[in-house]
Amino acid sequence: EHSTELIYNEIAYPLVEGVTEGYNGTIFAYGQTGSGKSFTMQGVVDPSAQKGIIPRAFEHIFESVQCAENAKFLVRASYLEIYNEDIRDLLGADTKQKLE
Repeated sequence: EHSTELIYNEIAYPLVEGVTEGYNGTIFAYGQTGSGKSFTMQGVVDPSAQKGIIPRAFEHIFESVQCAENAKFLVRASYLEIYNEDIRDLLGADTKQKLE
């Protein structure tokens, strides 16, 4: 019943702030098929109020990087799916390829 904006602000925002300070961060979405994990993480582009956690986090990170002075950043991200004991990289060239 909560918006992705509220979820981001309460859960992910503090985590992403820590990431911009040099800490590793992980958001783990777990639940039954059809429970809304993908929607919560990805959302939809329009309306912007329904953007997911991932696009909000990317905006947050890159705004912080852009505003930072006298600092270098290395940004790495992964988006993995674990389903029926198979792992897939959803940001990879072939999202159907299983990882070892």
